[in-house]
Amino acid sequence: MPKIIGTHSGTFHCDEALACYMLRQLDEYKDAKVVRSRDPATLDTCDIVVDVGGVYSHETKRYDHHQRGFDEQFSENYKTKLSSAGLVYKHYGKDVIRAILADEPVSDIEADILYKKIYESFIEGIDGIDNGISQYPESVEPAYKESTGLSARVGRLNPWWNQPEGDMDARFAQAMGLTGSELHERVRYYALAWLPGRKIVEEGFNTRFDIDKSGQIVLFEQFCPWKEHLDVIEEESIAKDPEAPKLFYVLYPDTSNAWRVQAVAERPGSFKSRHALPEAWRGVRDEALSERSGVEGCIFVHQSGFIGGNKTRDGALELARKALTMD
Repeated sequence: MPKIIGTHSGTFHCDEALACYMLRQLDEYKDAKVVRSRDPATLDTCDIVVDVGGVYSHETKRYDHHQRGFDEQFSENYKTKLSSAGLVYKHYGKDVIRAILADEPVSDIEADILYKKIYESFIEGIDGIDNGISQYPESVEPAYKESTGLSARVGRLNPWWNQPEGDMDARFAQAMGLTGSELHERVRYYALAWLPGRKIVEEGFNTRFDIDKSGQIVLFEQFCPWKEHLDVIEEESIAKDPEAPKLFYVLYPDTSNAWRVQAVAERPGSFKSRHALPEAWRGVRDEALSERSGVEGCIFVHQSGFIGGNKTRDGALELARKALTMD
């Protein structure tokens, strides 16, 4: 007999739509019927229940988060209370990722990395919105309104206040499809584009002393999304060796076959660099910059000093080496 997934009837939200979608990616529930009800007797006939029922118990497959005293997080490293999407992802997320990537299998280590990354970049925001957790202190007034997020788009699939309900199950199926397509896109991007970049970053980090004896310059032979990977890899290295030198510059080729020199930020997301390119070079271009820096082939240095460019790999490396010795 096909399994039955239970969730609540009435107005639906992003979290239970995504929770149901994720469950149906699993072999156990791939043919499951979704029953929407608030009747306890009906829910008792379901094999698994999400976002309704007032119970969280992985053993009995009940995943509600509305009950008094509920305060479950993804792990001890997170503060955001889970919604039904977060609860399902916490217990089944790795299997969901593997199901989505059935044609591009990942290793156990890669699955662990993706599991955490997908939570941080996708699921946690849904948890926060559904639980009414503000991203910012209440005293901060937003500079603008933003209503294009997934939770808002799912909400708009519900009937307007002055519309008849119509077929709510069909509307909920639309919501499941919408959340599922977003999840698929995120998983595939992080698995097939973002994660391969980690290997490039690891190689550059591990050979940094071959590039410069200071160990403060990392060179990537090709561009990739490197900032998050580098931050994590450097943290892991410092945990093993607290005396290891901090990174100051990253070198990589750009789309025009020239090379970039980018200063590493003080912390992830910060616009302040640990060691910006020298003030005397900032806002200067081409021959004027080459003359001022003493390095041939210069293209530019941004006026904030966070990035610069040179026509060649050797020229970019020379800029970075000189910048290490200058304020």
